[in-house]
Amino acid sequence: MRNKYFPDEEVSEDDLYFICYMIERVSRHLHQRNSYVVNSISKDKWIHLISCAQVLHSENPLKVENDWIEENNLVSGDFFIEDVDRELCAEIPTAIQMGKVYSRLVLSTLSSGEDFIDALVRVYNNPICSIIDNYNCSAYYEPSYVIERAYLNGGF
Repeated sequence: MRNKYFPDEEVSEDDLYFICYMIERVSRHLHQRNSYVVNSISKDKWIHLISCAQVLHSENPLKVENDWIEENNLVSGDFFIEDVDRELCAEIPTAIQMGKVYSRLVLSTLSSGEDFIDALVRVYNNPICSIIDNYNCSAYYEPSYVIERAYLNGGF
């Protein structure tokens, strides 16, 4: 995928990772599912954000988070991802860890001719995300190839 502002540059996998990390941060802040954030932002805006990721990752993440919320009129919900059974999940994965899980899934299921944004929207709208985001089970903790296979097969 080419950078919107610098057409001679490719958007990197690290840029995608940053976007997935920020989706997780914003979702947790708003108590929304990741798909809410993904679907509330237009494709043009996603292209802008991923094209600016190299710059945005040097910003304070709280500022980037607040900018995304304000600029896209995102609202709070009632989904508490950290509301888990502590006997089943002693330690909740961080937004950084989950950003890595999702960026790997996007990259591993990327088809030819599909850009990062189309793949990102496809992945975050798949029903398997509700399993990955259920920290009472260990789906998020599985190796990347297991998560990819589960995604392709329609479940774990």
